[in-house]
Amino acid sequence: MSDSVISVEKLTKDYGNGRGIFDVSLDIHEGEVFGYLGTNGSGKTTTIRHMMGFLKADSGKVTVNGLNPWENAPDVMKSVSYIPGEIAFPDLKTGTDFLKVQAQFLGIRDFSYMNHLIDILGLDPSANLKRMSKGMKQKTAIVAALMGDKNILILDEPTTGLDPLMRETFLELIREEKSKGRTIFMSSHIFEEIEDVCDRVAIINGGKIPSVLNLSEFRHGSVRTFNVEFSDCRSADIFCKRISGGTAEDKTVKFEAVAKDVDAAFKAMDGLEIVSMSETHPDLHEYFMKTLQSNKLKEAQ
Repeated sequence: MSDSVISVEKLTKDYGNGRGIFDVSLDIHEGEVFGYLGTNGSGKTTTIRHMMGFLKADSGKVTVNGLNPWENAPDVMKSVSYIPGEIAFPDLKTGTDFLKVQAQFLGIRDFSYMNHLIDILGLDPSANLKRMSKGMKQKTAIVAALMGDKNILILDEPTTGLDPLMRETFLELIREEKSKGRTIFMSSHIFEEIEDVCDRVAIINGGKIPSVLNLSEFRHGSVRTFNVEFSDCRSADIFCKRISGGTAEDKTVKFEAVAKDVDAAFKAMDGLEIVSMSETHPDLHEYFMKTLQSNKLKEAQ
């Protein structure tokens, strides 16, 4: 597509013994948050290292803003901020020292946004860099990446080491970055954070991509599922007879309806006493597990 900021075309890096990535293709569009979901060792970091120009592909190609990162890394990095999966800081004494060096490298003279990030993340940058906890190191890396105010964010497992409350704070920062029109590529193995902030998600398994989902369409597909609890079993049975596709368990009926039939299903409840009703949305974790299982079956055939 013409608005693809990051394009991955049939990318392969074979480390042998089934390890690596194989024929991976992705298009990340301008202004979207794109999730990359997979277990440890599935190929997420290898893909990202090609985007950053750290690895040369065996075959296929990656472009970022139309540039090959392997051949044009300095130009690519002018528009990219990066949080690595494994953080290794230079030999500096404190977080403050590191952030100052990073600011000089980025040409930052206004430190107001950096200070905002430090405040919202609860970071103490005066702490000894080498003795920081995993969470504090992660916060420091987040500040260093986001303070660059660049249009593309490539984030490899960015919430590693963060507690649940701080993870939500980070996701709110991602929402803010999206509102600025940033293009964000974020790998993770945490389903909730992918669902919370991403527009689309690719599932990677064994170095291959079996599925790419539009999360809005996934959540609000053409078929909707409802659970209705009636006051008695008789009402549940009557409702099941009025609609097609409903299954009753005691006083509760589970039924599916395409969008155009939802109103008719609701009308079928007339005259029946309802205790509660809820809509069940598709579960990304369940979809992920089914996709992996389907992949195993295909490979076994």
